[in-house]
Amino acid sequence: MAEALLRDFAGGLFQVESAGCDPAGYVHPLAIEVMKEVGHDLEGWESKSHQNFLDQDVQTVITVCGNANDCCPVFPGQMNRYHWSFDDPAKFEGDPEVVKQEFRRVRDEISLVMQAYLAGLREASGVE
Repeated sequence: MAEALLRDFAGGLFQVESAGCDPAGYVHPLAIEVMKEVGHDLEGWESKSHQNFLDQDVQTVITVCGNANDCCPVFPGQMNRYHWSFDDPAKFEGDPEVVKQEFRRVRDEISLVMQAYLAGLREASGVE
């Protein structure tokens, strides 16, 4: 969800990729469903390992889940690192509608933080 939202908000300002320490290999069906509600089609997307990017020039790393900050490596040339800990909605259990609401809540929290992050970057760099 974070990758799709940040890509959208960045509008080509920089390349956005998503990776995890222990990827499932797929995007959770409820993530696909709640992202469609806000105009993002994640059908066919898959989760990737951070290992896929170790040989790339990564300037900024943003971790968004609890332990991701601990297991994510420092990339060569990395200049910035941010950790914004959001609940992992895939770990919620119970009534399906309640779980879907948690996915929406986390999606909306990520959206607000990513928009604020981008607004700060644009202001600092003078980019509109």
